[in-house]
Amino acid sequence: MPSAEPLPTAFLLVLSGVLMAVSVLFSRASGRFGVPVALLFLGIGMAAGSEGPGGIAFEDYGFAFRMGTVALVLILFDGGLNTPLVALRTALRPAAALATLGVLVTAAVVGLAAYTLFGFGWTEAFLLGAIVSSTDAAAVFAVLRGSGLHLKRRVGTTLELESGLNDPMAIILTIALTESLSQGVKPGWELVLHAAVQMAVGGGMGVGIGWAGRHLLKRLRLHAAGLYPVLTLALAFLAFGLPTLLEGSGFLAVYTVGVMLGNETLRYRTGLLRVHDALAWLSQVAMFLLLGLLVFPSQLAGVAGVGLGLSLVLALVARPLAALLCLLPFRFPAGEILFTGWVGLRGAVPVILATYPVLHGAPGAQHIFNVVFFIVVVNGVLPGATVPWVTRKLGLAANVPEAPQAVLEIASTQLLNGEVSSFYIDVASAAAGARISELPFPAASAAMLIVRGQELLAPKGDTVLQRGDHVYVFSHSEDVPFLRLMFGQSEDE
Repeated sequence: MPSAEPLPTAFLLVLSGVLMAVSVLFSRASGRFGVPVALLFLGIGMAAGSEGPGGIAFEDYGFAFRMGTVALVLILFDGGLNTPLVALRTALRPAAALATLGVLVTAAVVGLAAYTLFGFGWTEAFLLGAIVSSTDAAAVFAVLRGSGLHLKRRVGTTLELESGLNDPMAIILTIALTESLSQGVKPGWELVLHAAVQMAVGGGMGVGIGWAGRHLLKRLRLHAAGLYPVLTLALAFLAFGLPTLLEGSGFLAVYTVGVMLGNETLRYRTGLLRVHDALAWLSQVAMFLLLGLLVFPSQLAGVAGVGLGLSLVLALVARPLAALLCLLPFRFPAGEILFTGWVGLRGAVPVILATYPVLHGAPGAQHIFNVVFFIVVVNGVLPGATVPWVTRKLGLAANVPEAPQAVLEIASTQLLNGEVSSFYIDVASAAAGARISELPFPAASAAMLIVRGQELLAPKGDTVLQRGDHVYVFSHSEDVPFLRLMFGQSEDE
């Protein structure tokens, strides 16, 4: 029986499925070479493009910009959901400095180099600097996870928060400079005022929408668990759309709403986190594949010299200088400043921003796009491949236990007075070598599961806890601090 689906739709679905499956299957190779997995997705997109074996002709910059914007909304929202409040307390101020002053310094240094060394006009040079001024910490942590490394908390949370906060500043600068270039008017001090207004409106509306969303999700009872992710997705889209319509930063608002929801006790919390994690990964794969399709490899050869030169300026001068100026007042040790300055990987945001001048017909926009793409690839490979080595050399690897082979969670659409916590038994833990019956569990608490290597054990009174065990304990929320003390874990672990 012939398919009722039109052939073009069926072909598009087959093509999308093949590209996404290939990207996921080949992503395992990323960890071996220390290269961000995003670059692998870009490479597959280029191979599928008009000048690659795939031969897919695609030059719709408008579609790519819109899809990239939606993808960034989902990625930033997921990042906010997974940002704990303790990270805000310890790293918000230095991360905010990097996200504002750091972006300006990076854009200025790269723009100055583009003007003095490579013959760009002033506005084109600083537009190029603004486009590549934001970092992508997701790429950094993808490399670290692939290498089995974990950063020490302070530098790690600073990089993570910076990635969620610095995109709005880069976007504001890019849009303003693109309009200036298109209209032939040199930008003035109104650019700084515009940026301040966007950040204030975006942050304020993010707090308002986040507050309303928290109360709505705590009070609303839906009949189907699958509707809760639909509601949080709606909040993410509203958080971007409403501030943007009011001349605010939608990206900052999205991240703010994610942080506020992620640090609240919500119905179906574990399910929500899992759904948005999957949406974020889907967005990354689709976005980088799409951006790879836009690139013509033959055009990259013509910008290789400029791209390589500016990549070195970015990695060796602009980013380290920005890190030094922003982190020194907060008394960061020299090693952490050096690491932050070196690990400033660029990802999807610069490539998406580079499509904006093309869409507005700005002079030299296609040349800027090609240079930006070259910089993103080189900047991702050069620091990316050295991140594990630099982390060990600077002594910034945290002693974090391996993840358990199984995870136990409670997924409920009701707000329950109880939770499941995981505790790792290390050699220094007072619980190591003790029997379950010997531990002073609170009356409403109980050990539910022990994960020992690849074995699942049912805890009994005579079960002896061993070093390397992951113990899952059910308790009331008010008993968690005592359990942390009993198992020898600090509050921020």
